[in-house]
Order: sequence, then C-alpha cells, then structure tokens
Amino acid sequence: MNDETYTALANAHRRQLLYWLKEPRKHFPPCLPEHRDLPGVCASYIFAKSELSQPTVSQYLHMLERVGLVKRARHGRWTFFSRHEEGIAQAQAGIIAMLEGRADG
Repeated sequence: MNDETYTALANAHRRQLLYWLKEPRKHFPPCLPEHRDLPGVCASYIFAKSELSQPTVSQYLHMLERVGLVKRARHGRWTFFSRHEEGIAQAQAGIIAMLEGRADG
C-alpha cells in the first residue's frame, strides 16, 4: 500500500464516503427506474448527502478512485461510484502488514 492510500484514508469525509458506498441502498434515496440495475450511486446523490461542496466531493472521490478504493462508471450523462472491494481488501492487508512491522505494509 502506498502513502497516498494512507492519506486518502486519513480524511474522515473520505472514510464516510466509503462507509456510505458499502450499503448504498441504505444511505441514498431510490435511484431512477432506468438506473435500478446499475451498480453504485449516482454522483449527484453523493454530492447532496455529503453537505460539502461539489468540487470537494469530486476531489475526494477522485482520490479514492486513484488509490483503488472506489470505481467510477459512466452511464449516459450520469457518473456512478461504487466501492472497489478488491482494492479495499488490499488496503486492509497493507494496513495489517504495516502494523505488524512487515516490509510489505
């Protein structure tokens, strides 16, 4: 795991985004009927729930995507975000390795 991943996880708002995306149907309003089968959450719902500025949330999501914790998908004019569970598992393993003093952390 690289230092940018630690930086991404150091921010409480970015951790909150990951938490919400873990159970999107619990934390966000119902999606449009045409989006029902799409994975993730429309960016506009994330912006509204966060109560932060749209540019700030965009930067947070971009950073989470860059370090492999979030995935982005375009569907027409909408952008959807979801957790990248494989990337999260790798980050968890890296944190454990770092805390155990192993070189791979």
